[in-house]
Amino acid sequence: MKKFKILLTLFLATYIAYGQDPDIDILEIASGFNRPVDIQNAGDDRLFIVEQSGSIRIINDDNTVNSTPFISIAVNDNGNEQGLLGLTFHPDYATNGFFYVHYTRSNGDSQISRYTVTGDPDIADPNSEFPILQVDQPFGNHNGGGLAFGNDGFLYIGLGDGGSGGDPGNRAQNPSILLGKMLRIDVDNQDNGLNYSIPDTNPFVGQTSFRGEIWDYGLRNPFRFSFDDETGAMWIGDVGQNAVEEIDRGTGGGHNYGWRCYEGSSTFNTSGCPDPSELTFPVAEYTHDNSCGFFSVVGGYVYRGADFPTMQGLYFFSDTCADDIRYVDATTPAAITFSESFNGNSFVTFGEDQNKELYISGLAGTVYRVVDANLLSTDEFTQENNIRVYPNPASQTVNIAFSNVPSTDTVSIFDITGKLVKSAPIQTLETTINIGDLTAGVYLLQLKNTRYTQKLIIK
Repeated sequence: MKKFKILLTLFLATYIAYGQDPDIDILEIASGFNRPVDIQNAGDDRLFIVEQSGSIRIINDDNTVNSTPFISIAVNDNGNEQGLLGLTFHPDYATNGFFYVHYTRSNGDSQISRYTVTGDPDIADPNSEFPILQVDQPFGNHNGGGLAFGNDGFLYIGLGDGGSGGDPGNRAQNPSILLGKMLRIDVDNQDNGLNYSIPDTNPFVGQTSFRGEIWDYGLRNPFRFSFDDETGAMWIGDVGQNAVEEIDRGTGGGHNYGWRCYEGSSTFNTSGCPDPSELTFPVAEYTHDNSCGFFSVVGGYVYRGADFPTMQGLYFFSDTCADDIRYVDATTPAAITFSESFNGNSFVTFGEDQNKELYISGLAGTVYRVVDANLLSTDEFTQENNIRVYPNPASQTVNIAFSNVPSTDTVSIFDITGKLVKSAPIQTLETTINIGDLTAGVYLLQLKNTRYTQKLIIK
């Protein structure tokens, strides 16, 4: 037992080493998707994968993929920047079954609509569409696409500047139109003539030159944005023109992020623009040379999960051209750290599960989990696709599943002192262990014969 206590001590020492830089890597979860562009959860143990062609598919907790889509929606999918672009679930989804999508209509316009799940939690009703908002699009690119509910219960919508290049209509700076803006609306109430209402606390309500829906403006193409669950800050990956990609961060509304006056913090076209003191400049940015022809920042999330404490408080993002994962410290985000390149993925979206663990996917069709390889044992890495321990964190039971029938093995659970607190035999593809009698905390789960070790969090 002494040797095992040393292993446990080293494991926990690494676990609490918040100052240690993570070794960012990816573990494959599921594959075979058709251009996945968004990853969301509905507050349970499933992941919902949005395919640009119009379908939403479900990955279950055991990493199997349902053969029948959750829903298929008719969209204008030109294979470029149009199609089914975004998904979010109502905060009361467990009660009302409402979810919201952002897609391109047959005429090229942007459509925000609500749909409803059926009595089968894995199937939505394709005939339940309730249109919320339609926005005219003059060109086929820069549609934005992101949707998210804030902690305030309001729906936030990211819209691009209408497309072409250089914002020829100066739409992002025009306060009377919705393009090039971040919107905030109330989908639980309706104003006269609208299928939503405008919150009285929106920053420009009462200003006649502004549309009341506007929360922030001066954006070029905020394809992906998210909220930091700890601070409430909104993080936006705003795609640049031809030289600079930017990460914006804002708390509260009313920000002018500067496009088309500035691309990042560099002057672009300042004709008729406000004084720079009135603008909110990026918290992080990077330049590119267009060597691959399609540099586009991919906004992600501030990591707030429990499995990888060295990633805690880091904002993760990527770029469609680079095939790597990048991060900045959410508190002092100036310096960008780059991971190794994961060739051939063309990452386009991040996502979170219900436990705030981080996922990423690209147009190649594979969904990965983002991990710190330093906190994974060798056995975890090599056997990730053979052994599955879930849920984790867990409360009443934990399941151990194998892709192949194991030889007789024993699962042991140790507390942080190295004391054996639970042991059970394993002889089948899946074994359920009752942990309801264990107190909340960090444990170590070990399979004796398989030599597999994994941190287990009991809540």
